[in-house]
Amino acid sequence: MTPFRIGFGYDVHQLQPGYDFWLGGIKVHHDKGAVGHSDADVLIHVICDALLGAANMRNIGYHFSDKDPKFKGIDSKILLKEVMKMIREAGYEVGNMDTTVCLQVPKLNPLIPEMKTCLSEVMNVGEDAISIKATTSEWLGFVGREEGISAYCTALIYKV
Repeated sequence: MTPFRIGFGYDVHQLQPGYDFWLGGIKVHHDKGAVGHSDADVLIHVICDALLGAANMRNIGYHFSDKDPKFKGIDSKILLKEVMKMIREAGYEVGNMDTTVCLQVPKLNPLIPEMKTCLSEVMNVGEDAISIKATTSEWLGFVGREEGISAYCTALIYKV
């Protein structure tokens, strides 16, 4: 078994008025929010999927089903804490993560430091292990039409 493993996460959520907009564990002020069974924090969801994938533990939906009422409206930071517990119990630690959020508006760059701090605290890793990038889709597709948000994450874990 190699001491290093990588995982990849991808997620999409619809954006609609009347919902809170949680991203990277912080509330984003916007006229639309992400729709989902939980708080629909797409960034935390891709981090969970990448970490679980790297540890060969399936995905977020397998462990926290959107059919289970106990997860309705749950704060995704709780899910991320549980994922961190799972990978640590399996003998892994986070090396680093590289994430990209694709959203037309609002601009996320000013919020990235706060997201990194939040995620660092939730995961109990250094902020230097968390890369968050933001991009748009240049007004193309569902992101460009402001109908949704997507995110990607690659995570490196290692055996301790």
